[in-house]
Amino acid sequence: MATSFVDLGGTRFRCRIDGEPAAPALVLSNSLGTDLHMWDPQIPEFARRFRVIRYDTRGHGESAVTKGPYSIEQLGRDVLGVMDALGVERAHFCGLSLGGMTGTWLAANDGYRIDRLVLANTAARIPNAEAYDTRIQNVRAGGMQAVAPAVIERWFTPSFIALHGEEVARTRAMLERCPAEGYIAACAAVRDMDQRGHLKAITRPTLVIAGMHDVPTPPSEARALVDAIGGAQYLELPASHLSNIEAAPLFTAAVLDFLYA
Repeated sequence: MATSFVDLGGTRFRCRIDGEPAAPALVLSNSLGTDLHMWDPQIPEFARRFRVIRYDTRGHGESAVTKGPYSIEQLGRDVLGVMDALGVERAHFCGLSLGGMTGTWLAANDGYRIDRLVLANTAARIPNAEAYDTRIQNVRAGGMQAVAPAVIERWFTPSFIALHGEEVARTRAMLERCPAEGYIAACAAVRDMDQRGHLKAITRPTLVIAGMHDVPTPPSEARALVDAIGGAQYLELPASHLSNIEAAPLFTAAVLDFLYA
């Protein structure tokens, strides 16, 4: 395993690669406010079978914080740039929330670069997009700590928060480390996105994962993706928004089963 940085036209992205170099490539894309470590629960199993490529989304983690607002197209082109820099012509792709929005753009616009696609806890257009203006204002006024408690309550169910304090604390620390300006710029990308008219262009085998208790991207949004993407499969997990953490074993097994179908 190795952590490195790739430079895309002067913009630096942190990447981490696990697994054998000759294995099929699997790109993982993080949610809004996290970084590549959100995928830590999946890596032991994924890396046994794939060359797993994680990266920090623009404005997140240790990747560059460029001037916003960002767009989903911009974030999708970042993935293509990272793949090119690493010599990856084609890969499986798994993205959650913002990462799923990025994957939707990739599959609709550059589908030949994607083998199999996993879209988790995401939507083609975010419900109640106006709420992101309030979130942006709160972060500008008080930093990431101003929104962290409310975000954590949307990311996990109350029972998970009560029973898994260490995991919740680790995830909250990751959120609070997110650069405020990068978070604000990415919030704008989510707020302004509407990919509903492009879903029928997705022809890659697709698995859509929903959390039955997810508030930011409820199961109804996941089912809308399934209805619009030809042949897409649907899975609903007993989790809220970060289903790869809250329902980690089920999430990991489902993605592996799908990628090996």
